Formats: sequence, structure tokens, C-alpha cells
Amino acid sequence: MKKEVKDLRNSVQPRPDILVSCRHNGEDNALAVAVAMNCSFDPPMVAVGIVPSRYSYNMIKESGVFVVNLVTESMREQYAYLGSKSRRDFDKLKELGMETVDGTVVDAPLLVDCPVNAECTIVDSIETGSHVLFIGKVECIHADEELLNENGGVDYKKIDLLKFI
Repeated sequence: MKKEVKDLRNSVQPRPDILVSCRHNGEDNALAVAVAMNCSFDPPMVAVGIVPSRYSYNMIKESGVFVVNLVTESMREQYAYLGSKSRRDFDKLKELGMETVDGTVVDAPLLVDCPVNAECTIVDSIETGSHVLFIGKVECIHADEELLNENGGVDYKKIDLLKFI
């Protein structure tokens, strides 16, 4: 017998746990994002949900770009830290000693420790209630070389992706 679920907030699973990195006015930041998905294959696009009260919200909105960084299980502590602290208070990336490199297409940092990074340009945004979904066209994807398959795509079976379910 089925029962009605009372807590809808955390009942839609699974979902990816990613880090979104951004840059605005020379300032870099990253935040943990639990609302994310592919939303188009042609052209490739992703949607990331950001709560407007988050420090990164305006950085992303004003710059028009962001980077989706996939997170491995070995990065659980960094993910939790980036999700619980605010850039309003201090430079979280510097505090963690996380290495970044500049994107090749968008003006936003790639998180080097993440195995896959997708540079995105915002093409639309949708207010959904608690979050604003930024729809980003994937401009370029970077992946650790050992993760590439024979066709040049990412073999996701080789990545121990972080899961909070």
C-alpha cells in the first residue's frame, strides 16, 4: 500500500550534486548546487537552480556565465564546505586551497580537482519559486584525460560521482 509523501522538498531523487563556479569583477566563487540537470542535447544545455539570496546568484546573473563542475566522492568535504559558507564572509576557494584555471571560452574559473568542467553561457532564466533556473548553453567541456572513451566522450562509469541520497 502506498502512502502520500508529506515532505516533497527532498523526495525527488536522484539528482546530481555539482559545484558551480563563477567570476564577476575579478572575484571568483563556487557554490554547491543540488538542483541541476541536462535540459537539451542539441544544442547541449544545462539548467542550474540558484537561490537568489546566495552570493553567487548576482555574480552569475550579471556575468552571464558559469561553469558546472562535477564532484567526486573524494571531494565530499569540499562540497559540504562550499555549500555551507558564504563568499560574503571570505574567499572560500582560497581558504580551501582549491586550484582554479581560467575557462577557455567563458570568463569563469574551472575547478581543477573536479574531473569534468562545463563552461556555460546563460541563454535564459526561469523563476520557479525558491530558485531561479539559469539555462546555460554548454560552450566547452573539459575532462581528465583518463576519463575519455575511444570516441572522445566522457566515460561516466569511470567517475565515482558524489551522491547525497
